[in-house]
Amino acid sequence: MTDLFENVELETPSNTDTSVKDVIVDENQPSITSPEWNDYVLGLFADNELFDGRPTCAGLRRVSELVLGQIVSSRPTQVFPPSDGNGVGRSTVIWEVVFGDGSVFSDVADSWEGNTDDMFCVFNTATAATRAEGRALRKALRLRTVAAEEMTKKDTASIVRSISQTSKVATEGEYDDSDRMTDAQANFVDSKCRQLDINGAEFFQNVLNTSVKRKVTKRQASLAIEKLNDYQRGIVSVPDDITGYSEDWR
Repeated sequence: MTDLFENVELETPSNTDTSVKDVIVDENQPSITSPEWNDYVLGLFADNELFDGRPTCAGLRRVSELVLGQIVSSRPTQVFPPSDGNGVGRSTVIWEVVFGDGSVFSDVADSWEGNTDDMFCVFNTATAATRAEGRALRKALRLRTVAAEEMTKKDTASIVRSISQTSKVATEGEYDDSDRMTDAQANFVDSKCRQLDINGAEFFQNVLNTSVKRKVTKRQASLAIEKLNDYQRGIVSVPDDITGYSEDWR
């Protein structure tokens, strides 16, 4: 019987090239400063790591290590649990991620009944932690989108408007939407602008034809919140001429 392997030469250390080969690099990978970077990174997520096109926190962890290297530390640095014993309350968490090259990224997120789906409200500290971690990771990856856990099915614009109206009625008896926007509205707008990398002053000027140097009314603030929510949901795209967050817009 003929041996099938009679003429096959076995590879041994003496006849095999064991020298180090060049590391294979993705030649199609754009620069991190390239306009194509966002789409490139989103293309690295598996289907089950995206929800409505937005990356989950678990997916962000995997892709961050794939693109940026090993995560050596990922932890909350500050936790502010709910202080209201009569309701769900608001929980805020600051999260920090450290990579093997020494780079550090951190961000903050909150969770309360106004921005969290009802089934998760009871876990608002854990939800805030997941959101904060996701925000830190997408900041590290320079993604121009929010994480899936940051989204809610609730109409946050209506909720903020309702709170503002209730507060006004409780203190002065009648709501007037021509008054200056409330601190709650301003803080909400600022938070959305930060998330979406939008310049608040340019946003009000170019989109709402309103100068922040003059009084921004409650009505204008409500319209701003609705527009920002449209941007976040992807209903309309953020114009290029209003990008670039600046905290001193107000």
